[in-house]
Amino acid sequence: MNKAEVLKEIIEQRRSIFPKDYTDAEISQEVIDEILHSATLAPNHKRTKPWRFKIFKGEEKTKLASEMQAIYKTTQPEQLFLEKKYNDIGFKINKANVVVSIVVNFSGMVPEWEEIAATSMAVQNMYLSCTANNIGCYWSSPKIVDHLKESLTIEENQKCLGLFYMGRLD
Repeated sequence: MNKAEVLKEIIEQRRSIFPKDYTDAEISQEVIDEILHSATLAPNHKRTKPWRFKIFKGEEKTKLASEMQAIYKTTQPEQLFLEKKYNDIGFKINKANVVVSIVVNFSGMVPEWEEIAATSMAVQNMYLSCTANNIGCYWSSPKIVDHLKESLTIEENQKCLGLFYMGRLD
């Protein structure tokens, strides 16, 4: 198969695959590094490289799950709180082998939309690299990520665009 055929096949197979379908097998650090490296190859105007990624594994991932659940509990009016959603937040994070925060860093050198677009292209590269490595993944952007304080250090010129979940597939 030539490069164009391989690329077409990977693009056609790219899907959001959710944590419930992940196995318990670990993703090697080498593959994680490859996925994140592919993200850094995304085009970006004036080479601002606006993406900021933080990897959550093990204990850090467990703390992230607890923080996200606490945020949900404290930001939901009591009459709208759903125990199922609360539990689902923890399940998704804990079931994923790796969770990566997606943060855009606004440089002020180009319009903000361009840096959001560049960060989105970086995430698309992650999706394609996951597909090529038989890693399930999806980008989630719940409103509660705006409240992440402990797990992320968000600066004045940054915004969290969501979380990228990854897990091995059968």
